[in-house]
Amino acid sequence: MTGYSLRAATTADIDAFARVIRAAFNVTGEPDPTDSIRTVLDPSRYTLAEFDGQIVGTAGIFTRDLAVPGAVIPAAHVTGVSVAATHTRKGLLRRMMTEQLTTAPEAIAVLWASEGRIYQRFGYGLASQNVSIRADRRELSIRGAAGTGTLRAAVPSEVIKELSEVYRRVLAEQPGWSSRDDAWWAHLTSDPEKQREGFTATRAVLYENEAGAVEGYTRYRVRNEWDDNGPKGEVNVVELVAATPDAAAALWRFLFGVDLTRTVVKGLSSVDEPIFHLVDEPRRLGGKVGDGLWVRIVDLPRALTSRRYAAPVDVVLDVTDALLPANAGRWRLRVGAGGALVNCSPTDAPADLSCDVLELGAAYLGGTKLGALAATGRVQEHRPGAVAAASTAFGWHVTPVSIEIF
Repeated sequence: MTGYSLRAATTADIDAFARVIRAAFNVTGEPDPTDSIRTVLDPSRYTLAEFDGQIVGTAGIFTRDLAVPGAVIPAAHVTGVSVAATHTRKGLLRRMMTEQLTTAPEAIAVLWASEGRIYQRFGYGLASQNVSIRADRRELSIRGAAGTGTLRAAVPSEVIKELSEVYRRVLAEQPGWSSRDDAWWAHLTSDPEKQREGFTATRAVLYENEAGAVEGYTRYRVRNEWDDNGPKGEVNVVELVAATPDAAAALWRFLFGVDLTRTVVKGLSSVDEPIFHLVDEPRRLGGKVGDGLWVRIVDLPRALTSRRYAAPVDVVLDVTDALLPANAGRWRLRVGAGGALVNCSPTDAPADLSCDVLELGAAYLGGTKLGALAATGRVQEHRPGAVAAASTAFGWHVTPVSIEIF
């Protein structure tokens, strides 16, 4: 394409490519040089599209690990994908996404999709769902007796050590969660007043067991509101992380009891969020399901051998991949007893199942069933029983979810 070229970004490009991203996502105002997001981005992992020396497209990656069934592995966290409105329909998005995927060292890539139809074109499959909750707390109560632990109020930025220890403990068992180093914790607990949108500063409450060990925490904000009938404030739950059932119940009980509030709101929840099983009337939680993480397998044999499986399986997969042809072909996936001893190698054996790499990405975190995809025709069975065996093996006992948008 005459006049168009791709290159990696540098630190000097941050303001310029931030303007392109903000314009594409209809965000007003100039980029903020004090925004804490700058402390966690690596400009060298941004692919830029230029037209006659002007940046007109971006596609970035955060370098982080991702919890997958039975492991925590490096994953390209794709972000900031945008093309200037005056340069769309030029093939720039495909060029940037192809460059990104063919050069990424990670075995998988993961993203939140502004529009799912865009990223399915590049082999991303819907791998998790998220649930948003909007509950009238007056209509609900937490079942069961209170635990024996205690709650402690804190400022999030002052208890990062405690927060990170609990988070790291739960991360290993929760597919879909992303790793957080010190820079990410500083970014996530940054709380400038201009970004509060009428809410209080973010608060933290820690749950400590009888021995004084922190087993869970919540970060939340409150919006003060009144009408002629009295207080009607809102509790906005930023996140709730619990390593034990007692911690989960105690923290939810606290959030549903904040004085002068009537509504509890939480996004980015799992379809298996404990609160659905703690309250006496779950319908009153107002749960609404939406799409969550989209996963793209970049290096098929490395990706499939990096996670663990729920059951033994021996299956030949015939895979298509128009963008990354090294993934295409027939692969024999063998998983031993206990879901370990995983091997994935090329084979000339007849296929048991056939699908596109997109379907394997959708199933990768254990939340989307191959059986469900087979029911739509997107996975084809060539040996009776192969779908049931593979669907069981790819599943997992914990539903995947991501609790932050990157």
